[in-house]
Amino acid sequence: MAVPIAVLDCDLLLYGRGHRTLDRFKLEDVTDEYLVSTYGFPRQFICYLVDLLGATLSRPTQRSRAISPETQILAALGFYTSGSFQTRMGDAIGISQASMSRCVANVTEALVERASQFIHFPEDEATVQTLKDDFYGLAGMPGVLGVVDCTHVAIKAPNAEDLSYVNRKGLHSLNCLMVCDSRGVLLSAETHWPGSLPDCTVLEQAALTSQFETELHKDGWLLGDSSFLLRTWLMTPLHIPETPAEYRYNMAHSATHNVIERTFRTIRSRFRCLDGSKGTLQYSPEKSSHIILACCVLHNISLEHGLDVWSSPATGHVEQPEEEYEQMESVDSEACRVRQELLLTHFS
Repeated sequence: MAVPIAVLDCDLLLYGRGHRTLDRFKLEDVTDEYLVSTYGFPRQFICYLVDLLGATLSRPTQRSRAISPETQILAALGFYTSGSFQTRMGDAIGISQASMSRCVANVTEALVERASQFIHFPEDEATVQTLKDDFYGLAGMPGVLGVVDCTHVAIKAPNAEDLSYVNRKGLHSLNCLMVCDSRGVLLSAETHWPGSLPDCTVLEQAALTSQFETELHKDGWLLGDSSFLLRTWLMTPLHIPETPAEYRYNMAHSATHNVIERTFRTIRSRFRCLDGSKGTLQYSPEKSSHIILACCVLHNISLEHGLDVWSSPATGHVEQPEEEYEQMESVDSEACRVRQELLLTHFS
């Protein structure tokens, strides 16, 4: 009896019955070393993601054989961490390029839906105090709730007419505003800003500014570099330090703020799809923004699971646009008073 072609699985047609697809693949069949080298993470971490995202990824399908959540997660992790797109990774796990693309899209959206669960500022007083204490232990800077900076991720040109994503280096990018704690855990991540916007403009328009200007965080501040304006809740370095106290303040500020630079290097090193070494993200700005945010969620989850060693700098070749820091000092008299009081109280 002839079998209708409509019910045959596309991967079966491509590879035949002897090919080892991930619907038959079990995590226990391979070593942790293989999982880490191929997908970037150990078994326990992958099993956690299957439990976390499994229900979302088990959507009804009219195909004869749905791709399992485990397969979808491994496919997406392979893309995020290798920076190599679908042909090579799809061949490694036994699914077609079209299926690989759907897996990346499904897992990305599932992670983005959970972004607020894993990326947020602490709310209870004890945790906030611990946050400040940990920062103080780095270089003696008091009251720090987080360090903030922007980083660019290269994307393909949306279209010839849209210049809003062209940064100062002439590359198309998204300018991503992030805040982290002393361990590199992300507390805020806004990944959708066009690359043409300078850091100070991104912060001015960001949800982060609205959050802090509600005075919910009036007992502390963020640290930002000279690309940002001084605010009552954002301490920046002095442009021309003159006194010993001002030099000590700038040194403590720089040593503490360096945490966000190390965090950016760690994220790019772990998620090679962002580091530019394999080319730009070949998606629309919106989809690229979601991929970046998904990687941020995975970064925080990995830290929760103890995968928290600082990675070596990424080898990607994407240049980060340098901001012009001249004359960025704030005219906010209250912000100047807050910083001067900090200088006198803690660094004199």
